[in-house]
Amino acid sequence: MNHITIIGIAVSLAMDAFAVSLVAGATIKPITFRHVFRLAWHFGLFQFMMPVIGWAAGNTVIDYLEAYDHWIAFILLTLIGGKMIWESFQPVKPFTRDITRGWSLIGLSIATSIDALAIGLSLSAIQVKIWYPSVVIGSVALLFSVAGVYIGQRTGHLLGKRFEMVGGLILIGIGLRILISHVG
Repeated sequence: MNHITIIGIAVSLAMDAFAVSLVAGATIKPITFRHVFRLAWHFGLFQFMMPVIGWAAGNTVIDYLEAYDHWIAFILLTLIGGKMIWESFQPVKPFTRDITRGWSLIGLSIATSIDALAIGLSLSAIQVKIWYPSVVIGSVALLFSVAGVYIGQRTGHLLGKRFEMVGGLILIGIGLRILISHVG
């Protein structure tokens, strides 16, 4: 597998993390280095780990995971997106919607990296060594997450308070895209 292919895979896998990071940048006020670090670190770490886990699982569970990975991503993204939409109608309180902490962060990290698990399974099936692709995938996700937070921070005011609703709809849309691409 050549470097361009690995980078292409990494960029496509990072798009979900980028979209979530845009939402975080627009909704967390004020955004601090800690927010950026937590989000980028977790997204990069999970994007790095999932291909390794998928690769290690290899052919032993490939049929089971391939049958449900899209449902897992869809359910997690829909739940988190629905919660964000519901919260967009609630009074704004500082840091009440900090998705860079706790279970929201873990759920988003899993949901945005579940496709990377399938990539790891695929790389195992074609006998590609996993460490280099995983480092590239994790690094690209980390960088895209940082960029997404800062772009979201600068453009979030354009949509005002309801940007979180838009972000929730984006997450649900990503979940639907994942589901449709696997079911259809």
